Parts: sequence; structure tokens; C-alpha cells
Amino acid sequence: MKNTLHLCAIREGDSEVAAVVHPSRGLALVLELVPGFHGDIRDVLTGGLLDQLESAALTADDDTFRDPASVEYGAPYRHPRMLWGIGLNYVEHASDLSEGVPEEPASFIKGDHTVIGPGEDIPIPSQSERTTAEAEVAVVIGKYCRNVEVEDALDYVAGVVPVLDQTAEDILQRNPRFLTRSKNFPGFFSFGPRIVPLAEAVGDGMLADMEVSTVVNGEVLRANTVSHMRYSPEYLISFHSKVMPLYPGDIISTGTPGAIHIKPGDVAEARVARVGTLTNPVVQGP
Repeated sequence: MKNTLHLCAIREGDSEVAAVVHPSRGLALVLELVPGFHGDIRDVLTGGLLDQLESAALTADDDTFRDPASVEYGAPYRHPRMLWGIGLNYVEHASDLSEGVPEEPASFIKGDHTVIGPGEDIPIPSQSERTTAEAEVAVVIGKYCRNVEVEDALDYVAGVVPVLDQTAEDILQRNPRFLTRSKNFPGFFSFGPRIVPLAEAVGDGMLADMEVSTVVNGEVLRANTVSHMRYSPEYLISFHSKVMPLYPGDIISTGTPGAIHIKPGDVAEARVARVGTLTNPVVQGP
């Protein structure tokens, strides 16, 4: 069954609850469509529940649904098993940093302690005097993926989602071996508000046509299309599946068209055409 559902989490009191958005019917909680379900969106993916949710969303009563604009979104889930980032994947961004584009993907791993959702604060760590925000589009793995070829890689994608990936750039510039440290402060990975099916995100075009923009205080400061990546999303999936198995809910954030220095009081955004806008305020961290 072709998936049309957006995957998300909404805030209800002090909790975040897994939900889906049907393109014509609106937003419904997963537990109202799948009785007895009490997990998050990662559990939806690992449990192979997308087809069941799609069917249930077509037949559920109208009062199951609400206006998607009436809710507050959180991170789709808080604990991805694996969270890959890709460095220097746009040629223009590499030139910004006076770096060459690597001959193979330059990937790194972030811990789930870095995860925040829409509207949550990005804290600037006291160790850093130059922290950057980087808008990206990420692919979310939808099923077990190992040793796949590039031409088949997108078949393993549950959807795509906007990301703000932060870097303590001054720490990284002191020594490239400080990459993990510079990328892993709390609040340094925001994603949401929704994971959008690839077919909807692409529309009548191609994935390569998708535009990603880094926006600070309402101004588009960097923008580029996926076609200008050195390594396409499908190549990144294939490449990493040949390093290790990828599982449902794993995330590969595909790199940024440009990193922008942020400071307390700023508002950072990731805008991904046909996918959505992710917004986070910036504060001074402890």
C-alpha cells in the first residue's frame, strides 16, 4: 500500500503523543487508529505499522481527526537508534569553510541527547564562541537496509524531514578530530515537525530538485538544491548500508547548503520545499 501519511508527535500536557496526518482527513493519534498502541513514531516504523495506519485512517470516524494546524508539534521521536550526519556534502558549503569536498562521504554520529523538536531552545554551550545552525533534509529509514545499491536505496525510506544540525564551529576548527565533540552538545539536532512521504516531497519532480534553506531571523542566508550535493541521499543510504545495517527509524541527515553563526536571541529555521519549516529559538546555554 502506498503511504500518504505524515508521521509526527504532538504535545499534550507534559507528554508527546505519536500521531499521523492524513492528506484529506486531518490529524489523528496513532493510539486511536491502532488500539493498544502506546509507543512513539519509531515504534510505528520498527513495528511495520504504516500499512495498518493507512487503512485505519481511511475508515476511522470523522471525529477521530482534528485540524493539523491546531496542535503543537514535538520531535517525531526522541531516541533514534542511529543518527548519521554528513559533512561538507554541498560543494559551496565546503568552499565556505576553505575545505575540499571529500572523496568519500564524511559522516559522523550524534547521540540522542542532542535531539530537540520544533520550538525548543537551541542552547549555545559555554565552551563555544561560534556555534552555527545548519538546515538540512534528512531521510528516515523505513525498513531493514543492508548492502543495498543506489538504484534501490529510496525503497527503504519512510520519509524525509527538516533538520537543524548545530556545530560548535570554533571547537572543530581547532582540530578536525574534535568533530564528535563539536557536534554533540545538547540541543544540537532538531528535527520535525513531520516526516513526509518521499512521493509527496518530490511531487512531479525529482528528489534532486528539492530546495533546502538555512534561515536566521526570517532571512534566507543559504539555499541550495539536492542536485548540488556531492553525494545524493540515495548514494548515502547505499554507502552506509554497506558499512553497517540500517534499521527502521535510523536517520541520515544529508548535509547543509550553509552554516550560519547563531547567537542568543536569534531564531533559526530549516525550510525544505514541499516538506516543511522547522523553527527553533536560540538561547545561552548553562
